[in-house]
Amino acid sequence: MLNTAQNPIKRKLKKVFLVLISFYLMVGSLLYFFQEKLMFLPTVLEQVYEYQLSYPFEELFFKTEENAVINAIHFKIENPKGVVLFFHGNAGDLSRWGTLAEYFVEKQYDVLIMDYRTYGKSKGKLSEKALYLDAQYCYDYLKGKYNEEDITIYGRSLGTGLATYIASKNKPKNLILETPYYSILDVAESRFPIFPVKNLLKYKILSYQFIIETACPILILHGTDDQVVPYESAKKLFDAAPKEKTTFITFEGGNHGNLSTYESYHKHIVDILK
Repeated sequence: MLNTAQNPIKRKLKKVFLVLISFYLMVGSLLYFFQEKLMFLPTVLEQVYEYQLSYPFEELFFKTEENAVINAIHFKIENPKGVVLFFHGNAGDLSRWGTLAEYFVEKQYDVLIMDYRTYGKSKGKLSEKALYLDAQYCYDYLKGKYNEEDITIYGRSLGTGLATYIASKNKPKNLILETPYYSILDVAESRFPIFPVKNLLKYKILSYQFIIETACPILILHGTDDQVVPYESAKKLFDAAPKEKTTFITFEGGNHGNLSTYESYHKHIVDILK
């Protein structure tokens, strides 16, 4: 009698288990095949689009590979204190980020900011290797026009990984990282802890490996209430960084997009630019 009673329960448990496994595999497959759509949120601009910005600029198109063209904006002012190479976040395009980059122009710096492949007017196949290649191309462009010791690299969110990579491969004046991560892999593992993210993820961007090789002064800015890049991920990056060169500023209650509302944010950026 006991075995007879248990059989329906076993069948039900087996059915539930199969449903859960199927759901797990389905979600894992979606994470793998649609990871670029989850990670990159570009908006596309018509090639004839005209940027509306407050400072003088030159629009550039870099042919970095045979099938890739990178659109960039180069702000130029009279008697700049230096130049900032600006790597933006994962959403939008230069029509938005160009306006945000003017923050540094207001401080009397030239700025070069590019759109990643598939963003804005930029074309080409997106990959982690391509992001590094295009970023280095922009740095080399600036080296042809400025002294390397006058180049500051700034990265925000997604762009912090590229900024750190370029700083590790070159000799810029400073590196500024706003809402950075230990690695993209680290952020993905925190969001999807039950999945083998390390095996699924095509974009790992291991910032912690790059920062070890960075020789210039580093400023890290992060808020404790960041819901996009966990504060703990930035703290781990700081722990990996060369301590004698790195300043880590915590903004209590700061989130992923409001650090500039803190007075101390501007003070620290002015200090490192000096």
